[in-house]
Amino acid sequence: MTRQQLFEQIQRKRSYLCIGLDTDIKKIPPHLLQLEDPLYEFNRQIIEATADLCVAYKPNIAFYEAHGPKGWVSLERTLSVIPEELFTIADAKRGDIGNTSELYARAFFDQMNFDSITVAPYMGVDSVSPFLQFPNKWVILLALTSNPGHEDFQLLSVVSEGKSYFMFEKVIHNSQTWGSAENMMYVVGATRHDYVERIRQLAPDHFLLVPGVGAQGGSLEEISKFGMNKECGLLVNSSRQIIYASQGEDFAEKARAAALEVQQQMDRYLNEYLP
Repeated sequence: MTRQQLFEQIQRKRSYLCIGLDTDIKKIPPHLLQLEDPLYEFNRQIIEATADLCVAYKPNIAFYEAHGPKGWVSLERTLSVIPEELFTIADAKRGDIGNTSELYARAFFDQMNFDSITVAPYMGVDSVSPFLQFPNKWVILLALTSNPGHEDFQLLSVVSEGKSYFMFEKVIHNSQTWGSAENMMYVVGATRHDYVERIRQLAPDHFLLVPGVGAQGGSLEEISKFGMNKECGLLVNSSRQIIYASQGEDFAEKARAAALEVQQQMDRYLNEYLP
């Protein structure tokens, strides 16, 4: 999927919602547990109820790996029911030496056909560049995350070429020579909307994947106000707020209602903040 195709979908649906499929066997409705593949059945109903309201789905790979081979089957089956026009994100947070990264890229891009993968930049360009060799696939680089521990390293001050940066700013600055706005996005946590405006100055054209709205307390309006560019440039992720809206047999219906509420807010913010 190209950047233009993603923006066209955002315009058509009036939504920049990404739904995180962080499907925890301990949190899904109990009546599903009697089924052969409860993870898949939960995801299938969520997807069928919300696909017209979002532009992307983001399975968190750990929730499937934890089940061993059965989990990978559930993930593969889940991918098979996501409509082709929706953007898919493997939230895998990979990043290793070059030949290992190449194998990770082949696994998620060639074998599983994800559109994108989250990648940790700590090991530098040679750990990221193998993912960028795949046409029409995306790297989503961790920059400023929403977890409490992000301050341990991401907000450290570093000096390079006579300029002072936060560590996350240095990641964004350097990595733009690795890829482009056509194949690289950045993870920017909604809980740090105070930094979004300066991130937009560093990366004016790139899409930002924004977790942390909803259950983690991030502000959708603040992110939209300071983060939008002329092609929207935002994929705002919501997981728990939508997929766990109900523990009953009406879970898919309640998930749709929660997604619709977010989509309606996004429609308003597109009208208000899209340049």
